[in-house]
Amino acid sequence: MSTKTKQNPKKTGMSRLLQLACTKKHFIIPAIILSALASIASFIPYIVIFEILKELLNSLPDLSAINAEKLIAYGWYAFGGVVANVLLYFGALCFSHLAAFGTLYQLKVNFATHLSRIPLGIHVVIGSGKLRKIMDDNIEKIETFIAHQLPDLVAALVAPIVMITILMSYHWGLGLAAMVGILVAFYLQVHLYGNDSAKEMMGKYQKSLEDMNNATVEYIRGISVVKAFKQTVYSFSRLHETIKNYTKMVIPYTLSWENSFSGFITVVNNIYLFIVPVGIIIGMNTNDFNAFLPKFLFYIIFVPAISSTMMKIMYVSSSGMQIIHGVEVMDNILEIPELEEPKNQKLPSDYSISFENVSFRYNDSETNAISNISFTAKQGEITAIVGASGGGKSTIAHLIPRFFDVSDGKITLGNIDIKQISTEKLMDNISFVFQDVFLFKQSVKDNIAMSNPDATEEEIINSAKAAQCHDFIMQLPNGYDTIIGTRGVHLSGGEKQRIAIARAIIKDAPVIVLDEATAFSDPENEHLIQKAFEHLMKGKTVIMIAHRLSTIQSADKILVIDNGKLIEQGNHKQLVEQNGKYANMWRVYQETSSWKIARKEIV
Repeated sequence: MSTKTKQNPKKTGMSRLLQLACTKKHFIIPAIILSALASIASFIPYIVIFEILKELLNSLPDLSAINAEKLIAYGWYAFGGVVANVLLYFGALCFSHLAAFGTLYQLKVNFATHLSRIPLGIHVVIGSGKLRKIMDDNIEKIETFIAHQLPDLVAALVAPIVMITILMSYHWGLGLAAMVGILVAFYLQVHLYGNDSAKEMMGKYQKSLEDMNNATVEYIRGISVVKAFKQTVYSFSRLHETIKNYTKMVIPYTLSWENSFSGFITVVNNIYLFIVPVGIIIGMNTNDFNAFLPKFLFYIIFVPAISSTMMKIMYVSSSGMQIIHGVEVMDNILEIPELEEPKNQKLPSDYSISFENVSFRYNDSETNAISNISFTAKQGEITAIVGASGGGKSTIAHLIPRFFDVSDGKITLGNIDIKQISTEKLMDNISFVFQDVFLFKQSVKDNIAMSNPDATEEEIINSAKAAQCHDFIMQLPNGYDTIIGTRGVHLSGGEKQRIAIARAIIKDAPVIVLDEATAFSDPENEHLIQKAFEHLMKGKTVIMIAHRLSTIQSADKILVIDNGKLIEQGNHKQLVEQNGKYANMWRVYQETSSWKIARKEIV
């Protein structure tokens, strides 16, 4: 199915939904056939009612002349039609559900696999809330469409054909009157759901819903900070704005339906208003009123079948629009190019990293995040990156493992362009410790061993000791087997950071990227972690991003980044002597490190 998705990226709308459904043809075809037969069977009781009416009216005024056996037989026919409708529709649902579950499984596997193959930085740009909505909501709605709405769609297509055939078979005049009502209702329905404006509004509705969902996830993740400072949703500007934008869009969208939807409901539930006047006129001028009366009564009784058919078409159209937009959003993600893998992989001779005139801009930005960066981080040395927040330090770190591909220039590992190294091999050679730490709801042991599943328990413990987290782990309810995130198990930011460091230590990769790895450590543990790093970093290429200048004084090379540009480089002593940007940062750092709170009486 993923191959078909890539071969036919231009298919949109209902054709795309049917394409997804038809990946399980051996289930879908029986579902379609059974649903069509069920729709036909649903009209059998109405035909029987006409025959019963004719039998009763032909027997008037002598009811004793009624053929009871014939009426009972008609009753069984009607009952048989109902049973056939139920059984056929149930069979259709069984097959459609089998198709839906298989499609849902394959779609989720394909989507998750594709997410793992596109540049990892795109996950940050898109946002976890939006990706979660696509995975959980949009793809789930495709399952709902195939399981329930596809049989209803088939019924909605077959029922009007059968209905019109019946209407025109018994009396063409009354049939034409009913057709006028149906055409008016159909016109209003097309005006509601079929025009470009409605489709555009549905797209905007779904987009605003996704933005609000994304902001909500971010808000919930930061709820502790919000509560700590006694803030409300109104202080969280992004969420507040998405809610306001959703409100501004959805209220006019809803009100735009007011007249058309009211007109549709009125017409579709009162088709008899088109039939009755015509029936009266025909009845007043007919030569055989006894023959006309059962037909007229039949058309009046048949009105609910007309309205239920039209309502079913409306609901299928409405839900179809929402699902179609969700599929388009999913396809937009699936169309993001995967990272190109080298056809003939090259392996690095060593693990030095070089940036050669590297520039990079994010897709939604008109300016470069970094521009014309060139430096070499040698194997066995520590290369530190410092500078103001937002200057491009983390961008440099993210480019090394190909979270994004560079816009210009190239990055090499051991004199080999990283694009010529397979993603798997590149990731094997790099360990990360980022400022934002994510721990899975698994045991501490499993979280540490995430980067090296084959690690022994002794290796896990040794890495924890090196990361200075063994002592607090042993104080947890079940030690290394404690499940993170369970009731009563809450780790501080510094504790999470040290587990992430243990995860990097046990991987033992030749390249280490540290993005504020000691940000949450107290002075004592920071010193201990630095001592552990001395063993970890021996013989390895280390890229260290830091705000605390004290942590990188001993670095072999320090890069000073300002507004995306490399303005200075050298070791600590050389940069201080240059009396430039770094020297100024160092002076400010020394001044702030000596700050203290003093008490002063205010008179």
